[in-house]
Amino acid sequence: MIQRVCIIGGGVIGSLFAGHLAQVAEVSVLTRRREHADLLNAEGLRISGRSDLQARVTASADPAAIPAFDLGIVATKATGLEAAAAAMAGHFPGATMMTTLNGLGAEEVVRRHGDWPIISAVTFMSGTRHADAHVEYILDTETWLGPYEDTPFARVQEAADLINRSGLHAQALPDLRPAQWSKLIFNATVNAVAAVTGLPHDPHFAAEAAPTDLGHLVHDLVDEGKAVAAAAGIALRDDPWQMNVLATRRGSAHRPSMLEDMEARRPTEIDLITGALVREAARHGVPVPLHTALYRLVKAKEKSWS
Repeated sequence: MIQRVCIIGGGVIGSLFAGHLAQVAEVSVLTRRREHADLLNAEGLRISGRSDLQARVTASADPAAIPAFDLGIVATKATGLEAAAAAMAGHFPGATMMTTLNGLGAEEVVRRHGDWPIISAVTFMSGTRHADAHVEYILDTETWLGPYEDTPFARVQEAADLINRSGLHAQALPDLRPAQWSKLIFNATVNAVAAVTGLPHDPHFAAEAAPTDLGHLVHDLVDEGKAVAAAAGIALRDDPWQMNVLATRRGSAHRPSMLEDMEARRPTEIDLITGALVREAARHGVPVPLHTALYRLVKAKEKSWS
């Protein structure tokens, strides 16, 4: 049974997992910064919003100081994944690792640094970071989990059950790829458009009444992504366009992390999201000029900061 969990990455998603799972398991947090770990050890972790929790966790920026665990949830940003996976190399031989990053390819990065069993996951929950030790839980949607390589499905179900017991929402799927690709197309479209336009994810993204409405571009981007999925033999679990429309009707505009990174002049996750879709398109011979243009625009904007 999973009794000990380590959250690798103490950002918004990692904190939401840590705060909730600490109610049903022993939780440690591997942070990037020592001062972040020191604060979590001294004050604990507060979750507000859709949950009201105060959690005690054990935190460290040094993998060697993290106690042994059964399940590691990799919740770094894409830009920090390689360093985090490298730091775990040679540690935690009895653990199962679960990646929760957007896009494609996180599992391969983790695999390069260890032979742990791996669970693939994508999450739709979201929150707002108010401080290192305080995250507000905003969107309480599911995390989808599936086996990677030969990880037993029973292990995936066990991880999903633990997450559900913690008060979060999870669903175990025998094959994650249809769900993973649905979210890949959604994120590659919405995040990149938000990053380029400066708009939060709001009704502009679904508007198609006027010829100049942004929804036309968003719809065409989704159709490009769906063509790539079809060429890859992926039957999508959900229609990314409908995912977009429903999300814009929730009543409050969501600020994608790529937009926040752009505004803060931080490197974005474009390579693992839109970049992954563009690379898959090239591999299958599917033209994606709109996604390619957005990919190049975001990369160019990153270069402009220096």
